Amino acid sequence: MALDWCLMDYPRLEPPSLTDRLLASADNALRTLAGAVHAARPNPAAVAAAHTRGDAAALTEAERREAGALMRVNHVGEVCAQALYQAQALTARTPELRRQMQQAAREEIDHLAWTQQRLEELGDRPSLLNPLWYAGAFGIGLLAGRLGDATSLGFVIETERQVEQHLAGHLDRLPPGDTRSRAIVEAMKADEARHAEDALGAGGVELPRPVGWLMRGAATVMTTVAHRV
Repeated sequence: MALDWCLMDYPRLEPPSLTDRLLASADNALRTLAGAVHAARPNPAAVAAAHTRGDAAALTEAERREAGALMRVNHVGEVCAQALYQAQALTARTPELRRQMQQAAREEIDHLAWTQQRLEELGDRPSLLNPLWYAGAFGIGLLAGRLGDATSLGFVIETERQVEQHLAGHLDRLPPGDTRSRAIVEAMKADEARHAEDALGAGGVELPRPVGWLMRGAATVMTTVAHRV
């Protein structure tokens, strides 16, 4: 009887409705595209700054332009990551997978904020096509989610592995003296590898090779355009 009385005073919390989740996703899209994001973790560039200058003033003009272009590409990748994870969270079949997607999206917000801050430091700008990148990635995320949770997780595995390789390539291309950008990219690379392992551990399946090739081709188009626009 006492237990019944307690339950009457403290009603169970209902899970968010589809409408609530759609509104939250729309809010995330607006914040992402407006640049109104804040990192929960310290910017890795701050650690690099404590040991060496490594700032835009220490770079030549050519190095600054190249670093800015590469960080713009990385910023676009994080815009797309928000869209993908939001769409996959909306289409997740289980609350557990939805929470996993939302947690990954929150961690990717750190990357978004870090790359945005670094672009400002370099005197550069985000891609002018970010709304297009977001819309396209959101559509792909919805499609992946509709194919089932295992396939959706498999898409995360393939995406994060490709992003990890892409970031490794940027570490080779960034100016050696740009320790701030390099610190950010290294931290992002470690997170992407962990997200892939988490998705594999949650039951993700390996996607057919042709799907991976198509994803790689689409990513190449995006990164090539974003490097300039």
